[in-house]
Amino acid sequence: MPRIPYQPADLAEPAAIVDAIRTRRGGGLLNLDRMLLQSPAFARGWNAFLGEVRTGLSLSPKLRELAMCVVAVINGADYEFMHHAPEFIKAGGNAKQVEALKQDDLEHLSEQVVKDRIFDAEELATIALTFEMTSHVQVSDETFAAVRAALPDDQHVVELVGVIATYNMVSRFLVALGVEPE
Repeated sequence: MPRIPYQPADLAEPAAIVDAIRTRRGGGLLNLDRMLLQSPAFARGWNAFLGEVRTGLSLSPKLRELAMCVVAVINGADYEFMHHAPEFIKAGGNAKQVEALKQDDLEHLSEQVVKDRIFDAEELATIALTFEMTSHVQVSDETFAAVRAALPDDQHVVELVGVIATYNMVSRFLVALGVEPE
């Protein structure tokens, strides 16, 4: 149960923000949107910001969605994982990787996962950065160097850090308010 009731699925007002969210979502409102709409100003800012994070960055969608999934696993945000694991697969990930994210210690991916090359160097660097940012906030020099070596330029590094930070915000919002999967 959500800790605060959702706004109705057929909410029409405030029209400008409800319409903008429906447009970004392809017509409907998710439970997350219905919770955000308890504060129209917050929902407006969230929609604009998350719209850019989801579609306006040069960072590969695969790495973006991988980071989102790792954040969700670490923070116990099932709603977030449920929405982003399929997007990770659409962006080039696979079911074996999704299963590994759910079952392995993300700080120390099992020898089998590394041996089987389930994740490449870019993905492993993304997982390590996401783990450290989410679990410890501080990032080791070693992990940061691996990310810089794996990504093409500083813009991609900044965007990856921003995605991880953003989806930590999302997961904390979802978990604290008890937002349920649709």
